[in-house]
Amino acid sequence: MLEKEKTRLGQILKNKALKKAGAEFSLSSGRKSNYYIDGKMVTLDPEGAYLVAKLIIELLKGKRVDGIGGLTIGADPIVSAVTALSYIEGLPIPAFIVRTEAKKHGMMKLIEGPLKRDSNVVIVDDVVTTGSSIFKAIYEVEKEGCKVINVIALVDRCEGAKERLAEKGYTLISIFTKEDIELL
Repeated sequence: MLEKEKTRLGQILKNKALKKAGAEFSLSSGRKSNYYIDGKMVTLDPEGAYLVAKLIIELLKGKRVDGIGGLTIGADPIVSAVTALSYIEGLPIPAFIVRTEAKKHGMMKLIEGPLKRDSNVVIVDDVVTTGSSIFKAIYEVEKEGCKVINVIALVDRCEGAKERLAEKGYTLISIFTKEDIELL
């Protein structure tokens, strides 16, 4: 992994996204925590988005990747940054977004973007705890006939997602783990 870029991304994460308090935070998983990581403060930051995309593209080099996406909204800025930077670097990876529910108008799609059957795809998220958002995205893209070749997260809170994914045959790669965050 690109160490200089990862170090800088860690600084951005610490300064802009990491929230610690005496009170507990409620997580999307329903769990409580004494710290919170607002991933969008990194992935919607110009430098943060660039660094996340750069590190993800580095992780994907040498693999046939036909698409990158995930469940809205955690994945949205990540896939946008990756698809743009991948084009600039001459390795274009189309992006897609999985909605939490199908649109009620127009094409009434659950997946937005140029996702094609038999595609090798990567699922991304900003922060994973139990993996429920990841599993929703995996279910929907596999229903469309795609193969999930990797799952990548900006941060793994190390609360079961990696193990749950492994039980189903998926590999979670995280740029940072809970242990990394504690050292920031």
